[in-house]
Order: sequence, then structure tokens, then C-alpha cells
Amino acid sequence: MTLSRSATARGSRAALSLIGNTPLLPLHFPAERVTLFAKCEFLNPSGSIKDRLAKCVILDAEERGLLRPDSIILECTSGNTGIALAMVGTVTGYRVAILMSESASLERRRLIEQFGAELVLFKSNEGYETGIKLSEEMAGRDSRYFLPRQFENPLNAADHEHTTGQEILEALPGPIDAFVAGYGTGGTLAGVGRALKQRYPKAKVVAMEPAEAALLCGEMPCCHWIEGVTGGFIPPLLRSAPLDDEYKVRSADALAMTRRLHRDFGLLVGTSSGANVSAALAIASKLGPDAKVVTILCDRAERYFSTRLFALGT
Repeated sequence: MTLSRSATARGSRAALSLIGNTPLLPLHFPAERVTLFAKCEFLNPSGSIKDRLAKCVILDAEERGLLRPDSIILECTSGNTGIALAMVGTVTGYRVAILMSESASLERRRLIEQFGAELVLFKSNEGYETGIKLSEEMAGRDSRYFLPRQFENPLNAADHEHTTGQEILEALPGPIDAFVAGYGTGGTLAGVGRALKQRYPKAKVVAMEPAEAALLCGEMPCCHWIEGVTGGFIPPLLRSAPLDDEYKVRSADALAMTRRLHRDFGLLVGTSSGANVSAALAIASKLGPDAKVVTILCDRAERYFSTRLFALGT
């Protein structure tokens, strides 16, 4: 008898236990007289915060009978969600197909394929929305496709509320003054924001945006170099986030801070992490030296070797 991939993978899910419970690291900035607290999500097994989403959505779909042995998990992503779904898919035994823009870095493509997922590239005329429409069309033609719907799935925010947010509260004696993070799906801001405000109602929840594409500030989407955030539209989940403010970070400043994290702190993280820290540092400086400001180190830098982050002279 030939076993399905799902059957052969049963009992080999140990990697899922590595997801979450990441450390909250104090980052001291002597010149600015500020200490930030950074959640080290780059330490998740596939290298990003999106492991949480992938694990939550796939296990929930399994529990509710939405996944069959012949199911194919299909999602549009800028990279990290695709890598995470590919990893969790291979651990749980389900096929995974990932839709990505042709502009995605080569490293992210290779990581997805290394986990055994199928990669489908598309021309990104309308940002994420192009891939979302394509995934819905594919699912409409083939019932085997299961769509995690990361941009609108309430499990995305709920999981951050009950895991990431609670981990922050346990790790950092309060009160917490602010939480600062960028958004791709909006799930982190919505979920962590709700968790922190439930405990500390005066905590500020601040959305970091690229200055070149500050949609929440009413500006038109444009080109920026902070990969993985602000995909050209405001995602539905972000509308449920308890936002108090937005902070714009220039791409050049995000790159500079990311390199500072590499060289001064020994943290090899991606550009969105640098952008988060840049925004959090500005917010903490306004709030005062004793303020407790939390942010996210989203992913590892190795998936950006071919981008501006590693280009000499930029």
C-alpha cells in the first residue's frame, strides 16, 4: 500500500514545539538613553514570526476537518508566511503551494522550495491583491486547495493575542507604555495590541509604516525597501487593531538601523526589524528614559542577501 504524504508524516511534528515562547530581549541605546524590549521572533524554526500563524491555522483546519490527505495549502505571501507554511506543511504532511510576486528575493523562493512547497510567481500589478485574487480563482477551480487567508483570518490576530501578547506580559513587569510594530496582515498589531491594552489600558499601540507608503496616514502606496510590510493596501485585520498612532520610517533609516542591529548588537535580522526598532526608539525617546516600549524582531537576515540590505555603499 502506498501511504499518502499526510500519513507518512504523522508523529514527526517535533519542530512545531519550537514555535513561540521567544525571548524578550532588552536593547540598550546609550546615546539615546533608551532601553527597548524586542521580541525575538527570528528565533522561530523557519526564521520568522509567521511560524505562529502557520501552526495555528493549519492545526485549526485539521481539527475542524477542513484538510484532507489530498489537500493543498495555497497562500499568497511576500515570503515569510510562505516559508512558514511550507515548513509547517511538510511537518504535518500536507502539500503547499505558494504564490509570490516576481520581485520577491531569490533567497525566499529557495527556502520555500527547500521545504518541498510548490512556488508560483506572478506579476504584481496591484501588490498583494493580485496574488489574493489569483489564489481565490485557483481555489474556485480545484476543491483540493485550502486558503489560510492570512489577511482576514481572525485566528491570525487571536493567536497573537493569546500567545505573543501573553508572552510579552509574562516576560516584562508592567506597566508597558507602548507597543510598536509594522504590519503586513495586521494580525500582530491587532492581537498583541488587544492583549496589552486589556492589562494596561493606557499602553499606546503604534503602527510603523514606510514613509514612502504610509497608507494609514492617507498617502498613496509607493516603492519602499522595507520588505514584508505594507503590501499596497490596508488589510482587514488591521481595522480591528486598537491603534493609537502611526509612525513613518524612511527606507534608508530602516536599512541603517538594521545594520546597526547587526554590527552593534549581533542580531542578524531583516529590514522590517530595523524599521520597527527605529520607530520604537523614536516613540521611547518621546515618552522618556523610563518608558517600557516593546517591538518585534520579525525575521532573519539571510533571506535578504540579494537585497539592498547587503549591498555595499547603500
